[in-house]
Amino acid sequence: MNNGSMESPSRHLLKDLSLSAIAAGFVTVLVGFASSAVIVFQAAQSLGASPEEISSWMWALGLGMGLTCIGLSLRYRMPVVTAWSTPGAAMLISSVAGLPLSDAIGAFLLSALLITVCGFSGFFERMISRIPVSLASGMLAGVLLRFGIDAFASMKTQLGMVLTMFAVYLLARRLLPRYAVILTLLVGIAIAGALGLLRIDGLSLQLAKPIFTAPTFSFAAIVGIALPLFIVTMASQNVPGVAVIRASGYPIPISPVVGWTGVVNLVLAPFGAFALNLAAITAAICMGREAHEDAARRYVAAMAAGGFYLLVGLFGATVAALFAAFPKELILAIAGIALLGTIGNSLAAALREEAEREPALVTCLVTASGLSLAGIGSAFWGLLAGVVTLLVLRRT
Repeated sequence: MNNGSMESPSRHLLKDLSLSAIAAGFVTVLVGFASSAVIVFQAAQSLGASPEEISSWMWALGLGMGLTCIGLSLRYRMPVVTAWSTPGAAMLISSVAGLPLSDAIGAFLLSALLITVCGFSGFFERMISRIPVSLASGMLAGVLLRFGIDAFASMKTQLGMVLTMFAVYLLARRLLPRYAVILTLLVGIAIAGALGLLRIDGLSLQLAKPIFTAPTFSFAAIVGIALPLFIVTMASQNVPGVAVIRASGYPIPISPVVGWTGVVNLVLAPFGAFALNLAAITAAICMGREAHEDAARRYVAAMAAGGFYLLVGLFGATVAALFAAFPKELILAIAGIALLGTIGNSLAAALREEAEREPALVTCLVTASGLSLAGIGSAFWGLLAGVVTLLVLRRT
């Protein structure tokens, strides 16, 4: 019996493994890299990073996301998906003028330390636990709504490909629901290849080499990079990340999960990992029915995503370039299609309670608007607008 109990984790993993979960993991990484890798490249370039150093950044980020996705998902047997901070990378592009790379690395370390403390202390979880599920679901619906709309808007430029993908998805949902997303993706890739839309000429895989940059600390970098990066990552990434978890119904312990993303970020920051956090959009792909009909087996999708992240890290910028070879319309279509179920579920959860329906709707609409103030994205402002609406209406 003891031997059986010792072997049970691996046996459970093999039993829970499914093609649909692996496909969801691949789509997660594909959407994440194809939609924002260029922003990370620009952030590194704005700091004067060489092509080798940019490859090191991708190595560190891929390794960090891979280890946290696999380790935390296996630890809790629930889908935990991490990502780099896209708003953080965008902020770096506009706020690092004149600062040396070593100062930026020092700022990355300080931001990661603050995230670690915020996580393990329980402070962040205590704050976020006060938010009603209806508002969290409304924010999630608002974050994902753009992806659903963009999937159909992409028909303007590639009507045949996207319409065929949607038709395949509907048929597969009826006949082979577990494999609907992967069949849709394969058909999309086949059509893109037939139309000559896959930009794979001149691509060659090269192993990434990590480059250590000794950190230095300056007041300008602390004020201009570390603090804004910490605030943007927590408000624009970890808050919607928690919303996805709560709206999906998973009792993942937020404090240690956020804390461990900070620890891994600390270790890898000198190699270019500027900020790691909970994923929102890509996490929703792994937590939806498309990953697996059985919610208890969806953690494998997050682990599969982690495996693909490790591959990206291993080959650095060359694999990121491979993901960029897919046409934009294919990425938009597969992202929107993969998120349809989650969008529907989050809207239903947001509007279920009549007393909280209007605040949840305000949250959804402000989030979907794309409003960005003081470098902080619309998810935070949508949540704030929803909380204010809820408080005002409760007093009347």
